[in-house]
Amino acid sequence: MKRLPLLIFFLITICSAQNKSFKGQVYDEKDNPLENVAIYSKSSGFHTHTNANGEFLLKNVLAGEVLKITNLGFKTIEHTITPDDFTREIIFELEETTMNLNQIVINGERDVLSEITRVDLKINPVKSSQEILRKVPGLIIGQHAGGGKAEQIFLRGFDIDHGTDISLSVDGMPVNMVSHAHGQGYSDLHFLIPETIKNIEFGMGPYHPDHGNFATAGFVNFKTVDKLEQNMVSMELGQFNSKRLVGMFNVLDKDYSNAFIASSLNLFDGPFESPQNFNRFNIMGKYNYKVPGEEELNLTMSHFQSKWDASGQIPERAVADGSISRFGAIDDTEGGKTSRTNILVNHTRNLTDSKKLKTRAFYSHYDFELYSNFTFFLEDPVNGDQIKQKEDRNILGAETVFEYRGDNLPLEMDYSAGIGFRYDDSNLNELSRTKNRDELLERLAYGNVDETNLYGFFNTGFDFGKLQVNPGLRLDYFNFAYENLITETYDNKSENKLFLSPKLNFNYNASNSLQLYLKSGIGFHSNDSRVVVARDGEEILPAAYGTDLGLIYKPGSKWILNTAAWLLYLDQEFVYVGDAAIVEPSGKTRRLGLDLGARYQATDWLYLYSDLNYTYARSTEEASGEDYIPLAPEFTSTGGLAIENLSGFSGAIAYRYLNDRPANEDFSITADGYLVTDLNLNYRINNLQFGIIIENLFDTKWNETQFATESRLGPELNPVEEIHFTPGTPFFLRGKVSVYF
Repeated sequence: MKRLPLLIFFLITICSAQNKSFKGQVYDEKDNPLENVAIYSKSSGFHTHTNANGEFLLKNVLAGEVLKITNLGFKTIEHTITPDDFTREIIFELEETTMNLNQIVINGERDVLSEITRVDLKINPVKSSQEILRKVPGLIIGQHAGGGKAEQIFLRGFDIDHGTDISLSVDGMPVNMVSHAHGQGYSDLHFLIPETIKNIEFGMGPYHPDHGNFATAGFVNFKTVDKLEQNMVSMELGQFNSKRLVGMFNVLDKDYSNAFIASSLNLFDGPFESPQNFNRFNIMGKYNYKVPGEEELNLTMSHFQSKWDASGQIPERAVADGSISRFGAIDDTEGGKTSRTNILVNHTRNLTDSKKLKTRAFYSHYDFELYSNFTFFLEDPVNGDQIKQKEDRNILGAETVFEYRGDNLPLEMDYSAGIGFRYDDSNLNELSRTKNRDELLERLAYGNVDETNLYGFFNTGFDFGKLQVNPGLRLDYFNFAYENLITETYDNKSENKLFLSPKLNFNYNASNSLQLYLKSGIGFHSNDSRVVVARDGEEILPAAYGTDLGLIYKPGSKWILNTAAWLLYLDQEFVYVGDAAIVEPSGKTRRLGLDLGARYQATDWLYLYSDLNYTYARSTEEASGEDYIPLAPEFTSTGGLAIENLSGFSGAIAYRYLNDRPANEDFSITADGYLVTDLNLNYRINNLQFGIIIENLFDTKWNETQFATESRLGPELNPVEEIHFTPGTPFFLRGKVSVYF
């Protein structure tokens, strides 16, 4: 027995001696180093990825092990380690190819769900601004004003309105507007030209230290292209006086630098009896400087401006009695205008092979003016209830992140640490009663908002082979200030608040085809500055507690399945209702859900996908039967099939489904669900591409946005509470011609 410990020590020594490190480099066919290429041992589960110089070091491997070297958009290669490989550095060359599911490897280093979305986006690109957010699995949108206002968002049992519980950004620049004139978190993505989107990064739940305010249901970051593959001019013509012109041009192409300009013009009247007269102009320029392995600089400038008239939400009773049609209006003087100008700089500097410094700075100037009428003649039987919401805003921010991914820290550890700030200066933030968009009747709220957010975060990762552990921590400081301009005397109040957000996530690679994960964390969304000062800073950063238990399964090269069971609990919230200038408590809520997703690469040209999402959402402080959360979706599903490069043809048929849901707390009023199918088909010959786009292929009668609203029409003596809706677009055909050169 005395010899047993000695024997064990001897065996451990022998095994340790046999496990060695394998070095290599990965390049593309043009001898450019490739970063973030996955190198994965099929037998042990150990993995790594290349740095900015295309270099990698894989520890704890043996001769005879088979490695997979994979990167999206490149052919996967396998390499069997030989004894000689431990004495030399091997160079691998990856060949570019069509992006598909075969290139996705399941391991803890990769965000597999975002990689799946990259494949979705490549095979079925975004074709309109309405589709930008629909590319996120489980996310449903509704448009109030035919493309003028920001979309209403539904995700994980939330009626997020225009962005209260989802953090949206473009190339890291925040989109959400704090203390916005129309609603907290208002997120207008219409400055983003769809054809410039390269990738969509997203994450569900409050589990990511680098995402703070509004990231309760999740976050979405849109990445734009750095370089155009070809110049392009495109024109669309369609029903309802629809016209769209797009131009994208390379203006610089050198060894280390390039630049392009993209622009678009949209015109649309819509199916409404009162034309929307919608127009939007976009322009974007991007300059890129990159020395592979050393540094990268991106400078992006963009501007958009938009104007529209709107028929607004209409009551069911007016359609039922024939007073108006589904595409008629009670008050067709609604509408608005908005613009946003952005300057964004992203810089990455590789300090060493394992250390990297990322810096981002941005400035935005934003204007907004909106006229709405939700209750018609409820408050003012003579002039009507039209309201005006307006603001002029400047946004300034910056962030610096230090990343370390090396071999010198214990437990195969890597980490990132960042600090940043954001300052919002919203001037003449206004809510007023108006008449016919030209007569001011009364100011209900009028003031200046100054809001500052300072933050820091620390994110770590520990790699134990098949198990990865990811703890993180974030600290946010807020200063809320509001100057009330309605009062005769000077009225300027401010409040300060701190919020600490811990996170803890686990990934376990059970096999080469199965990954299990457990995520947990605390997040928050801030409330309007006017709420903060009204409540003297009490209970104005309610916490969101979340956890996800899920798996990703790849039974073969053609299939990927994912599922997650999740829980999200929100503390007391006090929400500023911009349409009424009042503060309303919404109470504590609990949401339980199940997400399912499937992708199938049937052939090189045929791709099928589907996502199903179920949520049980309730208020926790109300009696049973009176605890429904208005407009919270219970079941949603999106999916379809896409073809690519089939004898010159490409396209997709896609559906989106939203079931009936409660419009009020006791479910006595129902918001009707819908199933809508869209089709697009393209044919390319040489440098010409011809296409058709059909929204609502089967001409379904559906309501895009719905609210339980109390209103009064002109001849009515008493108000009525019922569904008020914006009708969904009927069968809508557009033709498209694109020229590439």
